[in-house]
Amino acid sequence: MNVKFNSDGLVVAIAADAYTNEVLMQAYMNAEALEKTLQTGKAHYYSRSRKKLWLKGETSGHYQKVIEVRTDCDGDSILLRVEQTGAACHTGERSCFYTVMKEFEKVPNIAVLFRDCETIAKRRNNPQAGSYTNYLLDKGVEKICKKIGEEASESIIAAMKNDKDELACELADLYYHTFVLMNDRGITLSDVLAVLEERAASERKRNY
Repeated sequence: MNVKFNSDGLVVAIAADAYTNEVLMQAYMNAEALEKTLQTGKAHYYSRSRKKLWLKGETSGHYQKVIEVRTDCDGDSILLRVEQTGAACHTGERSCFYTVMKEFEKVPNIAVLFRDCETIAKRRNNPQAGSYTNYLLDKGVEKICKKIGEEASESIIAAMKNDKDELACELADLYYHTFVLMNDRGITLSDVLAVLEERAASERKRNY
């Protein structure tokens, strides 16, 4: 790989969520860190302050499973597309880039879909008293499917009324109950996105 390390033998490395493209953190790699990352499939970096190699998550447990490694066009920076366990930032925040300097326009982040699915999974593994999610999971697939049918009907009604705000709310409820069903049946959001990506790729080929 044509990686251009700087005079200190380092190259900038950006870690981004492989599924949402959310930028998680920025660090540095030396040749050894890059080699370890490519060999193990886990993100390794070089600490400039400690002057040593470190494995992301070695103390916190917040490992980064590397899905893909890319370089930019000049070869002087690296992009890691990762599957992040827990928080990427040492502060406990999901991303190190949580401080907003200025926001020109509010753009919804698709990462919230994955977080909803993660929350549902946490409820399954660690039930909480009074949790609606746990109530649905305890009742089973028939109850969950019944709720999906109800939310789908309410979405249709909102659409026929041409009420955009109500429709958005009903669709959000429909998505949530669908996510609960996916969890109950052992399907992840990544599984569904992979099907959509495959279909999109087939459509692009047909259009060419």
